[in-house]
Amino acid sequence: MGYPGKNHKAYQTPKRPFEKTRIEDETRLVIEYGLRNKREVWKAQSILRKYRKAARSLLALMSSTTDRTLVEAKKAELISHMQRAGLLGPDADIDNVLSLKVQAQLERRLQTIVHRKGLARSPKQARQLITHGHIAIDGRRVNIPGYRVTRIEEPQISYYGKSPFVADSHAERTRITKPAGVR
Repeated sequence: MGYPGKNHKAYQTPKRPFEKTRIEDETRLVIEYGLRNKREVWKAQSILRKYRKAARSLLALMSSTTDRTLVEAKKAELISHMQRAGLLGPDADIDNVLSLKVQAQLERRLQTIVHRKGLARSPKQARQLITHGHIAIDGRRVNIPGYRVTRIEEPQISYYGKSPFVADSHAERTRITKPAGVR
């Protein structure tokens, strides 16, 4: 079983290491989302793989078992969990779980949300602000760029209280808030 305090690998490497289309797709995702390496893409794929596996097992239970209340409860639990995480919309079903893409998982990362909210100019700068401790969620400093932000936490993302970025007059902050093309 292993030592419980030791971190274990949270991803699975591709079965074919030299597949041109997969490598190009992963490279595009790394650049678009400002990821550190392809390992972060593989982690997102592994998380989605677990959700899809749970959805497939629920579909198998629906067709084989007679206890519909248990299956419906598990289905509601899976869908509500994914809705809280922000991966699914309010009127989602099992088919929506099976059709999720990696981009949906990568959009829920703190790094991506900080960039999309306009707190940073680029995904790379968002990663730097997070690792240097300038970003907080509900006043609590978070320094993990891969932190998965729930729907409840999303409006609470801001600069950390003691960060120099809190001041509107900060030089970098004025660059971030200026519209594109204006110098």
